[in-house]
Amino acid sequence: MSDLQGSVDVAGTVGQDGVVHVVRNRWSSTRGFVLAAAGSAVGVGNLWKFPYITWENNGGAFVLMYLLCVPLIGLPIMVAELMLGRRAQTNAVSTMESVGASVVGGRNWRFVGWLGVAGSATILSYIIVIAGWAVASFFQCVSWSINGYTPQPPDAFPQFMANTGLQILLSFLFMAATVLIVIRGISSGIESANRWLMPALFGFILIMVLYMLTLDGFGEAMTFLFAPRFGELSDQAILEAMGQSFFSLSLGMAIMITYGSYLRPEQSIPRAATVIVGMDTLVAILACVILYPIIFTFPEIKSSISGSTTGMLFITLPPLFYTKLSGGSLFGPLFYLLVLFAALSSSISLLEAVVALLIDRFKYTRLKATLVSSFVLFIGTILVAFSLDPSNILAQVQVFGTSETGFLHNLNEIFFRGKTGVMGIADHLVANWFLPITGLCTTIFVGWVLDKKILIEELGFAEGSMYLLGFRIIMRFVAPLAILYVLYSVIAGTADFT
Repeated sequence: MSDLQGSVDVAGTVGQDGVVHVVRNRWSSTRGFVLAAAGSAVGVGNLWKFPYITWENNGGAFVLMYLLCVPLIGLPIMVAELMLGRRAQTNAVSTMESVGASVVGGRNWRFVGWLGVAGSATILSYIIVIAGWAVASFFQCVSWSINGYTPQPPDAFPQFMANTGLQILLSFLFMAATVLIVIRGISSGIESANRWLMPALFGFILIMVLYMLTLDGFGEAMTFLFAPRFGELSDQAILEAMGQSFFSLSLGMAIMITYGSYLRPEQSIPRAATVIVGMDTLVAILACVILYPIIFTFPEIKSSISGSTTGMLFITLPPLFYTKLSGGSLFGPLFYLLVLFAALSSSISLLEAVVALLIDRFKYTRLKATLVSSFVLFIGTILVAFSLDPSNILAQVQVFGTSETGFLHNLNEIFFRGKTGVMGIADHLVANWFLPITGLCTTIFVGWVLDKKILIEELGFAEGSMYLLGFRIIMRFVAPLAILYVLYSVIAGTADFT
């Protein structure tokens, strides 16, 4: 039986006729699936990007706008992706091909799956490097907690990033941990890992939140975060809220289609998706609850958090735990352990989207699919690591060349906003092009092309019900128009979601 499971990532049962009946591997329970899918959605972005963009957009009204966009954009698209995966019972590419076989455009819809898998692969190649930074920060904090805090020179983090050998080593260790989990399969690997990763992550968050209650700036921070000040809500903030409601849920990356393909027929997709979205949103908000009291308690650090999300998480915060906060020797390592758990739960899902493609479409064993895909993707990780050294040619590379004028220069500005370096280009490509286009095509496919009977069968909506009507209106009009606005803003140069 192990040979059977290894060859096509399925389970087998022997019927009374003595024949082995092959069944696709499944989540062992709804709870296990929800934790795994929430683990994918609750990534590093919740802990650094959402607090950063919320800060940049003055909190309050932006948070309210985000909370409005999540159920109107993010949740319906998640339901759609999970539904497509369960319907086809296969990887994202084959899902769009098989479900699309009997509709307008036919099997050509598989390009949406390919784009999603490409997005997951690209993100994984550089998120592994960022996870390596969290590994380094964790051990640095452990060292300070044991041996005492040692002030770092201003250029300590740039020097760390320029150490290519160390970047590759840390990335390799994190990739190895991801591979060891994915290689064990769905129930024994991904589901089992998230059964302890996610409760531990929420436990760490709760401890941190309780500690922040003791800081003097907690009340002011909560006012900033939750009191709506609509006069400070710009058009750019509304755009950011719409984009974040989509990007933060692992949508458009082939992940939810892949995870949906392991769902059992009796499991409720709308109910599970609502819980997943709720958990993701809660973590994003609680990340602000953890970080903002520190900022308002020690206002002298405000000027140092506006440089970048990276700067806030890996440069500004570590010394604060040891120079400003009582109990920092405990909470410093705890915070970066939290970041590590969030990164690992995301990297597992990103790799699984690629692995499932190789297993289902190319008949690889899970062992072979995991090792081949992780090896190829780690080549991209190595290129990212080299591009972090400013003296390396990969740090200055541009897609259309380095010309400062002319046609190629204009192409760089239009498609990549002049981004340089492998990591900057990859991040911009995925966030501004791959994910919105994949999401737009998914909404068009489900809203305008897919037979309504499939929605009724898979989602359990009654014919003529308000739930079915509302879902179709969102998928036909609300979500596509919102994503089109995001794409228009990217093309016009008024938005950059990296």
